[in-house]
Amino acid sequence: MGKLDKKVAVITGAASGIGRATAIRFAGEGASIVIADLNREGGEAAVRDCKENGSSAVFQLTDVVSEENVKGAVDRALKEFGRLDIMYNNAGLGGAVGPLENVTADNWDRTFAILLRAVFLGIKHAVPAIRKTGGGSIINTASIAGLRGTPGLTAYGAAKAGVISVTRSAALEFAKDKIRVNCICPGLIATPLTYNRIPGGEQTATQLFSAFQPWKRAGRPEDIASMALFLAGDDAEFVSGQAMIVDGAATSGFGSLNPQQGQQGGGQMSQILDEEFSGPSFQMKKPS
Repeated sequence: MGKLDKKVAVITGAASGIGRATAIRFAGEGASIVIADLNREGGEAAVRDCKENGSSAVFQLTDVVSEENVKGAVDRALKEFGRLDIMYNNAGLGGAVGPLENVTADNWDRTFAILLRAVFLGIKHAVPAIRKTGGGSIINTASIAGLRGTPGLTAYGAAKAGVISVTRSAALEFAKDKIRVNCICPGLIATPLTYNRIPGGEQTATQLFSAFQPWKRAGRPEDIASMALFLAGDDAEFVSGQAMIVDGAATSGFGSLNPQQGQQGGGQMSQILDEEFSGPSFQMKKPS
C-alpha cells in the first residue's frame, strides 16, 4: 500500500527537475497526477514516467501567470480523477538576475508573477476542491534564498521570502478546513533550471554546488521529492505553516565550506548571474 493511495495531486512545473521527480515519487506511492507545465514535450514525458511507476497521470498545459490556466489545472484534476488532495505550487525560474541597480521594473514584476503570484493563485483555486475532500495538503516551493540575502538574486530571494510568508498565513487561515500548507526551502539543487546556464552543464554544477555546503554533494531533485512526499502524506497530519529546509546544512553556517573552492565557485556564480532574466529551463540556451 502506497503512502498516497487514492489521492490526487496537481504539480506545477512538473515537466522537469524537482516537479518531475516529485510527480514520479508521488505516482510510485499511488497518487494520480496532473502534470501542469508550459513544457509540453517534457510534460508528456513526465506523464509516461508516472504511468511506468504505476499510476495515472495527465498533462495540462499551464502558464502559472494565468489565473485561468491555474484554475484549469485544478479543474482537470476534478474532471479526470474526481477530487483533489494535494496541490504542489512548484513552477519557477531564476527571474531577474544580476546587479540590483540594473534590474528592470518589468523583469522584477515578471519574477514576482511567476514565483509569488502563481503560488497565491494555486492556493486560491486549490482550497475549494481540497476542502470538499475533507482536507489535504498544499505545498509551495520556496528557497533558502528567501531566508538570507543573495547578491544578484534580490528579486528571486524577495519573491521566495513572500512564498514563506504566504505559506504561514494560509496555514492559519485554512487549518479549520484540515488543509495543511507548508513550503520547502531547497538549497543548491542540480536541476536543468540551474545547470543549463553553467558551462559544463550538470557535471560542473554538481561540483560547484558541493563546494558551497557542508554536505559534500549537490542537492538532487529526489531530495526535495522526499520532503514533498512527507508533507503530502498522512504522516505530516500535524505539520502546517512550516518552511522545511533541505539544503545539506548550507544555512547552518560556513564551518565546513572549503574557502578555495568557495572563492572559485563564487566567481563562476557571479558570471552566471550577470544576465537580465533567467527564464524556464526548457527555454534556456545551453552554454557552449
